[in-house]
Amino acid sequence: MNNYITKVTVNILFIVSLLLQSACVDGPLFRKKSDPYAPTKPQEVEIPKVSNGAIYQQGMTVGLFDNRTARLVGDILTIDLVETANSSSNSSTTTKKENSVDIPSPTVAGDKVTKEGRDILKNQVEAGRDFSGSGNSSQTHTLNAKITVIVAEVLPNRNMLVKGQKLLTLNQASEYIRFSGIVRPEDIRPDNTVLSSRVADANIIYGDSGVLSSANTMGPLGKFFQSKAYPF
Repeated sequence: MNNYITKVTVNILFIVSLLLQSACVDGPLFRKKSDPYAPTKPQEVEIPKVSNGAIYQQGMTVGLFDNRTARLVGDILTIDLVETANSSSNSSTTTKKENSVDIPSPTVAGDKVTKEGRDILKNQVEAGRDFSGSGNSSQTHTLNAKITVIVAEVLPNRNMLVKGQKLLTLNQASEYIRFSGIVRPEDIRPDNTVLSSRVADANIIYGDSGVLSSANTMGPLGKFFQSKAYPF
């Protein structure tokens, strides 16, 4: 019986270790086949053959008055990430309630019921309750970085859906930035950059992994004791 329990325990530990290893490998720093941030290849433009003697033909990607900013699928664009968010919240609640009820003693045959001169049927009920609660919350987030993204789609109104990611691994620690959003051509500056505050539907993800990140991450048992599922 003991050998059977030992074998079952070893098999369970082996399965758990495999799951943990697969979770580590399948992290955000490893691209999947269906990675939504995978690079987008530029589309091929077919220029119709027209013998009209003109130098510039319809469908060419270069125009007389075009600049070098992104405007086609596959073009690159630099996003200047300048994000700052501050939030604070204070709450305080105090309640107090007191009740007092006097019940006069009843009489029997016109006389009060007493014992050794004390009115034993006289009652008085008092009740009270107090509650006081307070809470404070304050958060500050700041992100300053640059990331170059690729135009994944040009919408009918000429706005561009851009997406991209940056991975950096140094000394057993890895950091990554992922970005996606919709950019207006009018918001692109002459140096082919745009502020993140001018991007619509922006999705900014910043994270890290590695030895240092694992050391600063709470384990599953600690998360359970800090979660709402813990009954105490």
